Amino acid sequence: MRTVKAYAAPKAGSELEPFEYELGPLGSNDIDIKVEHCGLCHTDLSLRDNVWGATLFPFVGGHEATGRVIDIGSEVTHVKIGDRVGLGGHSHYCMTCRQCLDGDHNLCESVQSTVSPGRHGAFADIVRATGVSVIRLPDDLDAADAGPLFCAGITVFNPFVKFGIRPTDRIAVLGIGGLGHLALQFGKAWGCHVTALSSSSSKTEEAMALGAHAVINSRDPEALAEAAGSFDVILSTVDVALDWNQIIAMLKPKGRLHFLGVQAVPAELQLMPLMFSQLSLSSSLVGSPHTVADMLEFCARHDIRVVTEHFPFDRINEAFAHLESGEARYRIVLDH
Repeated sequence: MRTVKAYAAPKAGSELEPFEYELGPLGSNDIDIKVEHCGLCHTDLSLRDNVWGATLFPFVGGHEATGRVIDIGSEVTHVKIGDRVGLGGHSHYCMTCRQCLDGDHNLCESVQSTVSPGRHGAFADIVRATGVSVIRLPDDLDAADAGPLFCAGITVFNPFVKFGIRPTDRIAVLGIGGLGHLALQFGKAWGCHVTALSSSSSKTEEAMALGAHAVINSRDPEALAEAAGSFDVILSTVDVALDWNQIIAMLKPKGRLHFLGVQAVPAELQLMPLMFSQLSLSSSLVGSPHTVADMLEFCARHDIRVVTEHFPFDRINEAFAHLESGEARYRIVLDH
């Protein structure tokens, strides 16, 4: 039996406290990871506060972990003890449903989240996961900043692969934050002409440095109108309500508006423009282990980096407060 030292919220909305628990016997397909770094995500904040009414307490969050393998089950062959690895939002797949067999593990009928009810995540010194959910890091990728790639990174990379975005496409990234700053980098490295749509004029220079060829104020109706019919794909990373009909008007015929940010209110859309111009609406969340591995190699090859702020684990509550303030640029990482 292995004792895990973690940080847990004892009740909804509370600060995290030191917490210990025992891991059960190692299963044949289990992998134990010594956590070195772990990203802090808005999902962790929502779960800590029990926003969705499904959190079990004490709650140990953390689903953007990097570290080293310290133990493996008898059937594990793709990683070995000592490997540098990462673990994202999913820690178990059934491997037998049609989605898993098709390579769409993230759509598995029995997927288990790393921070699912009753499962402890990576705000700890050790985290356990199973099988292909643990992915080896490329040798030339910085493990200290790689954790958020397993959540924010794969979220914005997945549509490039799954929805056929071409290097010749003109794309727009709506919202320059934790997701958007990576989408700009992916878009440029993919070969696209990239426009940043941002409501913050203070981010213009930074957006250009991250890969944008142009920046449009997303709160300026005249600027949006001037861009009508300009884009093959718009990737929306925002979680606020906008005039989506005006956003859709910026698409070329057969264009696609792809939602990556979660809105709290329904999106109001006029269907007629979609029909007349044969436009598409779509959405996705994270990706399969194969796509995650490809993304990590892509990041290493093109020097794509997460913009991070680091806190030691013993300042985890300060890190949560910084995340909650909305001032983080752009992802927070906790370090052991």
